[in-house]
Amino acid sequence: MSADIDIDLPDRNTLLGIIKHIPARLNIAGQRHNSGVYVTDIPTDPIHDCAALDYNAAEDRNYFKLDLLNMTIYRLVRSPEHYKEMLDKEPNWSRLWTDPTWAKKLVHVGNYTELLSTMRPDTIPRMAAFISIIRPGKAYLQNKSWNEVFANVWDGDDSHGYTFKKSHSIGYAMLVALHMNLLDE
Repeated sequence: MSADIDIDLPDRNTLLGIIKHIPARLNIAGQRHNSGVYVTDIPTDPIHDCAALDYNAAEDRNYFKLDLLNMTIYRLVRSPEHYKEMLDKEPNWSRLWTDPTWAKKLVHVGNYTELLSTMRPDTIPRMAAFISIIRPGKAYLQNKSWNEVFANVWDGDDSHGYTFKKSHSIGYAMLVALHMNLLDE
């Protein structure tokens, strides 16, 4: 079971500047993980200035990694009230397939405008499934009916490659909807 939490931030460096942390290690060669950090004691590699264990070995030893992700769209949110208003508003879903120039600006799905135009996700659950099927492990579900997608998308089978957890997909789908509403303001 994966032992990390993803936290979206408008600027991760602001938080990293105020908390004690050690960057996670991606591989045995000492390459740093793009977003992972440890905020607890973990053996460190002073040469590479990161954890001494790669993140998989660290997880096997019960070290807890945080993935702090830059999500610059939060800079568009003016206040907690504005955030709630934009999140509660139903997005103009049809714009995903009628305005590819606009859709290309969207977080997580902007590189998939052609697939957006054929699959036409029009709800948070469908957007969550869409986000999952753009990952290699569920790509075989692209351009299938929504009934076929939902019959298999959350089955836990990752034998075809990397998959997304349902909880991540739903969170990211909500972020896409938020971004849609922010761009439409």
